[in-house]
Order: sequence, then C-alpha cells, then structure tokens
Amino acid sequence: MKTDCEQYISQLELQLQILSSPNQLEAALPEPSFLCNSLSTEQQLKKLRTCVKTKASEGNYPVAIALLDWLIALCPNNAADYNNRGLMYFRNNQIIEALGDLTQALAIDPHLDSAYNNRANCYAAQGELAEAIADYDFALDLNPANLRAWINQGIAFRELGMYNLALENFDITLIIGDSLQERIYAERGRTNYLQGDWNCAVADYQTALAILAERPHLSNLRQKTQAWLEQLLCPLRL
Repeated sequence: MKTDCEQYISQLELQLQILSSPNQLEAALPEPSFLCNSLSTEQQLKKLRTCVKTKASEGNYPVAIALLDWLIALCPNNAADYNNRGLMYFRNNQIIEALGDLTQALAIDPHLDSAYNNRANCYAAQGELAEAIADYDFALDLNPANLRAWINQGIAFRELGMYNLALENFDITLIIGDSLQERIYAERGRTNYLQGDWNCAVADYQTALAILAERPHLSNLRQKTQAWLEQLLCPLRL
C-alpha cells in the first residue's frame, strides 16, 4: 500500500502527463496543506526530501518543485528548501522564479554559499555577468572550497574575454579539490583554445576525455568536450 507521500507523487506525475505545459502543475494541484496531516515528524520530512532528490536526479523538475512547495509550506523558514526549489526552477528554465527563491534563501541564511552560486548561475543565464561574478565572489568568501563556484566564475570570466582570470580559477580548482576534474579540464581547455594556446587546449581536452571514458553517466559533457576537440582539430587536418 502506498504511503501518503507516494500517493501524492503519483498524483503529481499523473497530473503532469495530462497538462499541456509543466508550468501549469502547481496551479492544477491541491495546496500542500491539503495533504500535510501525516507529515508531522522529522523522519517523514526526511523521506519527502529524499523523494525530491530522486525526482531531481531523474530530471523530473516540475514534480520536484511541487514536492518542495509542500516542504516549504511545512517549514517556511528553511533556507535549504528555498535554495533547492530555486535550483529546480533554474533547471526547469524558470529563471525569474529561481531568482526569487534563491534571494529568499539568502534572506533566511546569508551564509548559504550554494545559494549565492545558484543565484549567480541565474544571472549568468540572463547575460548579467557582472552580477554573476559578484555572487560567485560572495560564495567563495563564505566557502573557498566551493569548486562549482570557482568553475562557474571561471566560465563567466571567459565569457567576458578575461581569459587569464578564467585560467587562474580553473588552476585553483585543480589545487584545492579532487572532484569535478573532468569538467575543470574541459572548461580550461576551452579557455586555452579561445586564448589561442591550442597545444594546451588539446592536452586539457584529452585529459578530460580520458576521465570521462570512465564516467558514462556524464555523456553530455563528453559529447561537448569531443565537439570542442573536433572544432580545434578540423582546421589542422585541412
């Protein structure tokens, strides 16, 4: 027999299937309080957050958002829930909603470095790179080990043509962390290519692809890196 949480998730998924637009999901379903009577313990809230994580990993962002609506109704002062819903909105291409949630998360907890990183990504997606770089700086001031903020800020620097600053960011990530190396090498390779250092670009792309060969779940990054490498090599072959 399904739990209340599982029943609600099934309802969300069914409703999503019949809607013409995923963005209509929240308006088409009952308010979270309609289904909250059985979610009165920390254990039940933890289970609900696990469901959010599962749906997010499946790419089912509208359902994850609706589940987070429920969580926020139950815990309106939890900055992490606003941060997570903001991230889901961002991944669902709802940038305005994402910015609202991430700003609210920071109003509740001004020391939440991941919210600064996520909000910076929203600014970058809108082309507001100066605002993005400022938020990445806030994230890094709070947590100098935030590798994603270092990488994302490096990409923003690159978009502005500030290649030396971008390379510094990528170099720092390789020094301070031992994860995300496949992305770091790929992005550093792209930066070297745009700066005109094609030998370093090839070396970085090849290193990234060697790491990605052992990580089949990162197929999108592998395809992008391979395309960047082909873009570099095609003129040389001619």
